[in-house]
Amino acid sequence: MIYSSELIKGTLKTIVLKLLADNKKMYGYEITQKVKELTGDKIQITEGALYPSLHALEHEGLLTTETEFIGKRVRKYYSLSPTGKVKTKEKVSELSDFMDTMKALLNVDTANPAVTTIK
Repeated sequence: MIYSSELIKGTLKTIVLKLLADNKKMYGYEITQKVKELTGDKIQITEGALYPSLHALEHEGLLTTETEFIGKRVRKYYSLSPTGKVKTKEKVSELSDFMDTMKALLNVDTANPAVTTIK
């Protein structure tokens, strides 16, 4: 099952921040491939979704960029700024708490997440 873009949209910035925290620096395509790899293809981020998020995070001062020339190609690497490192911890904690709240709200059995009781 591939998750809907609606679900991913609200978590994309947190996903990017966490990946950069774990990998120091990454370029756009590398981020999309790492997400696919880590999620078993359940989350597939398009360039159309990724780059606006990267630019927004950069505008917020959470990312820094560095350009490298690979042969005749230019590759733009993203990494966390000092503020981004702090914000990543906050965003991951917030998302984790949100997921716990959603499990409680939806009455999801954590032992068997596919089981949800709706009354």
